[in-house]
Amino acid sequence: MNNSKLAIFQVLMIVVCSLGVYQYSLQDEGNNAVGEIIVMDSNGIEHRFVQPPQRVAITNTYAASVMRMLDVDLNVVVGISGDFYDESLWPEFINTPLVQQSAHSEIDFESLLDTRPEIYIVFATNGMVDTNAIREKLEPVGIKVVALDFYKYDALEDEISVIASLFSKEAEASNLFAEFDQIETLVENRISGISNASRPNIVMEHHASLTRDPVVLTGTSQWTDMIEKAGGRNVFAHLPGHTTHVDMEAILDVNPDVLMFDGITFDIGFNAYDEESKCKTHMDFIADRPGFDEVEAVQTDRMLIMSGEFAGPMMIHGLPTLAKLLHPNLFEDIDTDLYLDNYFSQYHDIDRTGKFVCISSSEA
Repeated sequence: MNNSKLAIFQVLMIVVCSLGVYQYSLQDEGNNAVGEIIVMDSNGIEHRFVQPPQRVAITNTYAASVMRMLDVDLNVVVGISGDFYDESLWPEFINTPLVQQSAHSEIDFESLLDTRPEIYIVFATNGMVDTNAIREKLEPVGIKVVALDFYKYDALEDEISVIASLFSKEAEASNLFAEFDQIETLVENRISGISNASRPNIVMEHHASLTRDPVVLTGTSQWTDMIEKAGGRNVFAHLPGHTTHVDMEAILDVNPDVLMFDGITFDIGFNAYDEESKCKTHMDFIADRPGFDEVEAVQTDRMLIMSGEFAGPMMIHGLPTLAKLLHPNLFEDIDTDLYLDNYFSQYHDIDRTGKFVCISSSEA
């Protein structure tokens, strides 16, 4: 074999070996196609894409907020719910077709199909949304149903990572998580020295308590994690599930230092100011419950209503606010409003307006 033929043979062998290694590496990665995007949603369903989705329908503002936080082009959104009613906050959706009245209402499947989405992002574990039923209707017609919550503290970064992978925004996610770490570290350092006895005992009631006996947030609620991270203790964290009904006597027995309330149904949050004083009305109602005049939280005016934004993608930026409300002496030099301001200015490109927390001592 002359030198030229030998050289050709060697080149061919290198190519063959390289192809073998390349094929093996693909098999070792689960037989993924080159460039294929593979994500797993919060229902444990795997989704595969050959490129970032170009047509997306979304039901809730949490998903859209995360897309903004990752600098995803919202022009890909072709269908929304009525939750995007605030045109000052969501101007890009003024003319976007409505596919359902809210994230918790029935889907207008005809309107949804008319928007021709590739994916439909819905809540994963919200009790008012039957994700499996939605998936059974939409996936046979080629619409992938991606289930993500963005309201669970311990799953927030994982779910943000799904959106980052879908839209090739991994670098943006890394920067965002670094910001999360800085905020969490600030709070951790401030509360690290407190004893268990110094952690206030907290009962947090669900908005369902507005119409019936107390419904409290329990072990798997995102608020349990937030309360713990902020230096408090949810006294009903040992109970299973997200919420559960308890008797009035159960609250009286634990005599909480702080009473908190989920503010989703109150007129507070972005561009909302509780103009009808629903916060005060509710707190007066709570204080008038039989026996509650003896509850520590009522006697010391430590009742809080937190806006719905604190239970979504803003939860990390909202953590210093809750920590300061629970431990004012530890955070007296920290302007926690700045974290909320930065969340809106940096990720929503708008100045924060509205009332985000109602406090009983300032509602009198």
